[in-house]
Amino acid sequence: MEAFSRLRDVVAELRQQCPWDRSQTFQSLAPLTWEEVAELLEAIEQANPDAITEELGDVLLHVFFYAQLAQEQGLSDIEKVVERLIHKLIARHPHVYGEQRAMDAKAVIAQWEALKRQQNSNSALAGVPERLSPFIQAHRLQEKAAAWGFDWASPQSMMPKLYEELEEMRQALEQRDSTRAAQELGDVLFVLVNLARHLGLHAERALQSTNRKFRQRFAWMESELEKQQKDFRSCSIEELERYWQASKAYFP
Repeated sequence: MEAFSRLRDVVAELRQQCPWDRSQTFQSLAPLTWEEVAELLEAIEQANPDAITEELGDVLLHVFFYAQLAQEQGLSDIEKVVERLIHKLIARHPHVYGEQRAMDAKAVIAQWEALKRQQNSNSALAGVPERLSPFIQAHRLQEKAAAWGFDWASPQSMMPKLYEELEEMRQALEQRDSTRAAQELGDVLFVLVNLARHLGLHAERALQSTNRKFRQRFAWMESELEKQQKDFRSCSIEELERYWQASKAYFP
């Protein structure tokens, strides 16, 4: 609690004495918050404890900074933020703080969504920001729909739907209908996100892993070509494919 109070005081002092901090608003900080969250997620992906600690601190700074801005405008303060969070956590966990029981994580999610809808009287899909990454947004929408029973029975049951969407995309490409192709591609991606969710995976993380692997393999190819005084433009696609296959031995 002493560290909590000191951080609050430091943020207030920065707002009073630092020209840059004084110039900040909710709107100016928002892009920086996205950046800090992205850096935290990257540290988590890399399983780097020191980086996770540092990035958690940066994200926490933003929480305190927003609370300070709200306090200055008479809207809220950090105590109210924490008190509301505690109240919500207790209310949304009756299996911990009440008489109800939830046997597994899936039941907890369904219970959370049901309580949230009762309290807010919104659509079952409310609370998924449109500014989220499309992959994360799709995953969350599907989770919320599943909590109300609108879901596939198994990953296997989804495969015919995936093949159906791929066929519709093939037809759009054959017809050279770019508008329809874009729509069908979105449908294919949505089904793939749903498939990943059913497999206990997250499509965004899976794609991030593949992106990282592609970077590593491509960098290896660049290095090998440079050693032989070649570049990509001087090689045939067949030769580049051989290099690509060779890179898999180093980055499987």
